[in-house]
Amino acid sequence: MVSLEDVWGRDAGRAEERLRAAASWDERFTIAVDALGRRMNTRPSPDPEVAAAWRLMLTSRGRVRVDSLANEVGWSRKRLWSRFRSQIGLTPKHAARLVRFDHAAHLLAAGNAAATVAAATGYADQAHLHREVKAFTGATPTAVAAAPWLAIDDVAWPTSSADPTPPTTPTRRVPAR
Repeated sequence: MVSLEDVWGRDAGRAEERLRAAASWDERFTIAVDALGRRMNTRPSPDPEVAAAWRLMLTSRGRVRVDSLANEVGWSRKRLWSRFRSQIGLTPKHAARLVRFDHAAHLLAAGNAAATVAAATGYADQAHLHREVKAFTGATPTAVAAAPWLAIDDVAWPTSSADPTPPTTPTRRVPAR
């Protein structure tokens, strides 16, 4: 974890002073929106090729090879790797793993069995899914399925009819005896 000053520099101190001086929550929210808006506008846009690779990654739900992404955007694998990492903050492979994990976690939260989710999301087997869930969350697939942060929210996680891989039908869970 890093401090806001480490990320924003002097702007963090100015924003904090303005927030402390604000008389109401409405004024504080206006200051926060303004500060974040200025920061967002100063950040350079990613290369069109990096943005295209990201879209392909999302469309495939993380089930795409880096070589394929590089070929699709017309770059070498090495160039895609370095540009993607410098602009997104993750390597393409790690980003694809996260996208695939996110899809799997939401299928688990929808009530699907871990073995079914593993097969539907391209993991080699249920144990592979288990290792990935454990690596990203430190929890088991069962614990992740019940996690409150996976609650479906149409504002934060809009569903689309153009979804390339519709979720599988939830399986009925049988209580343990």
